[in-house]
Amino acid sequence: MSEKRTEIGQLGEFGLIDRLSENFTKTNSETALGIGDDAALIDSGDHYTVLSTDMLLEGIHFDLSFMPLQHLGYKAVAVNVSDIAAMNATPKQITISLGLSNRFSVEAVEELYRGVKAACESFNVDLVGGDTTSSGSGLVISVTAVGVADKDKISKRSGAQVDDVICVTGDLGGAYMGLQVLEREKQVFLSNPNMTPQLDKYDYIVQRQLKPEARMDIIHELKDLKVVPSAMIDISDGLASELFHISKQSQVGMRIFEDKLPIDKQTYDTGYELNIDATTATLNGGEDYELLFTVSKVDMEKLKKHPDIHFIGDVQELSAGNIMITKGEREVALQAQGWNHFNQ
Repeated sequence: MSEKRTEIGQLGEFGLIDRLSENFTKTNSETALGIGDDAALIDSGDHYTVLSTDMLLEGIHFDLSFMPLQHLGYKAVAVNVSDIAAMNATPKQITISLGLSNRFSVEAVEELYRGVKAACESFNVDLVGGDTTSSGSGLVISVTAVGVADKDKISKRSGAQVDDVICVTGDLGGAYMGLQVLEREKQVFLSNPNMTPQLDKYDYIVQRQLKPEARMDIIHELKDLKVVPSAMIDISDGLASELFHISKQSQVGMRIFEDKLPIDKQTYDTGYELNIDATTATLNGGEDYELLFTVSKVDMEKLKKHPDIHFIGDVQELSAGNIMITKGEREVALQAQGWNHFNQ
């Protein structure tokens, strides 16, 4: 009798995490929150220690034919700081572990760490350790970020309430559209190495892909405004996917409006050129690393004049589902079709 074989792609990243973690129980009272959010929470007495880790693999998460090493070092830190930000916490330290193949010189690794240093300075975090080892399959980068948060200021995915307002920061879809441009220019270069990449008119969306920013500025501003989001997550896998995470953890439905989605003109124009719908890129593209959060209507009043926080919908009863009202005022069910690491 043959053993049952389940392909990882059938479960997806989050299904696999659920499957592997279901038999683990907490044995230490200090573990306040484990698997299932942007970061874990460790009870450190008068505050929480916030812990997150992420891995970037060459050929899966980045392509060194168009990703400068310095930008990659910055991005590796930023995506982890973004997870700390998504808990309404402040990052303090990081560790970095590298898997290096023999095609990387010392100078190349130094270039990577110039980006790491720039990110550490930008986000006020300290590099405190890590590990290096050889790799037979290209470059592997694993970053762990540690932060702190007041216990009454933490924002989990599970706190959204019916009638809360759904907010996003910045603009969405640009990182995905920037990746499409970079992939296109790579193919042009491969077919004709004498061609010079034409990226000038795509400067903003290419930057969104190559050097994303963790929105710690928003976290500091929310603190100044005395606003604690009822639920929060960073947008790494696409807006729709992140809405589903909050929906599942909070046991609520999410309703958004297509005409409220913040999309930059360069994203729109490039989508038209490449025949890619900008709304689809926003819902499913990912890697924008903006913040998606919910607030009460009382707190919404405090945020109304903020130029970089956009109100895109509201929280409803779970039975009402996760839906989008289109520009044509049709109601369509949202589908979480974001980045799937195991179906590439």
